[in-house]
Amino acid sequence: MMHTLKKGILIAIEGIDGSGKSTLAKNLYDQLSKQQYPVLLTKEPGATPLGQYLRTLVQEKRVPITAKAEFLLFAADRAQHFADVILPNLQQNKIIISDRMADSSIVYQGYGRGLDTAKITMINEWVMQNKRPDITIYVHVSTQIATERILQRNVALTSFEKEKQEFIQKLMHGFDTLYKDRKDVIIVDGTQSPEKVTAQALQEIVSRLHNSN
Repeated sequence: MMHTLKKGILIAIEGIDGSGKSTLAKNLYDQLSKQQYPVLLTKEPGATPLGQYLRTLVQEKRVPITAKAEFLLFAADRAQHFADVILPNLQQNKIIISDRMADSSIVYQGYGRGLDTAKITMINEWVMQNKRPDITIYVHVSTQIATERILQRNVALTSFEKEKQEFIQKLMHGFDTLYKDRKDVIIVDGTQSPEKVTAQALQEIVSRLHNSN
């Protein structure tokens, strides 16, 4: 029998490229579906037709894109994502798992590119209509492991995956700083097997679901 939730739950999965966050997002979706929870898997950028177009722009960078323009493209994707996907499904009392969300912009364009994080946060709140994730899961791995995993994929690298180690170190620092002492954040060790990472995250999610519903 399908679980009935009193309200929708928004879960963001965050981490640097190669951390295993996308694998975790899919695994959590699979496990929650098996347990008969109403769940939706989505991502940023690229979950809407507009987002797919914007995803190509920012990941392939066939033309030069300034840091501010880069962030605003992500913000445009996020605005459409919330209007078309996130808010309607939350109103249907679903669990929404998103592979990346607003914190990625704070880290990548803020800590990584050097933009004003306060302005990024303000714009994020506006495009997200002041709805924040109920739970954020941060998949933590070293830059070395993340780089090794990216190279092992044997697929074309995105513009972010081509960045130098110095940039990736800034991202690590950004995530670690952003999530220090955050009670709404679950930090998991991404060096563990996908099964262990999923089990740890799932236990935390189900526990919080029971407490909030």
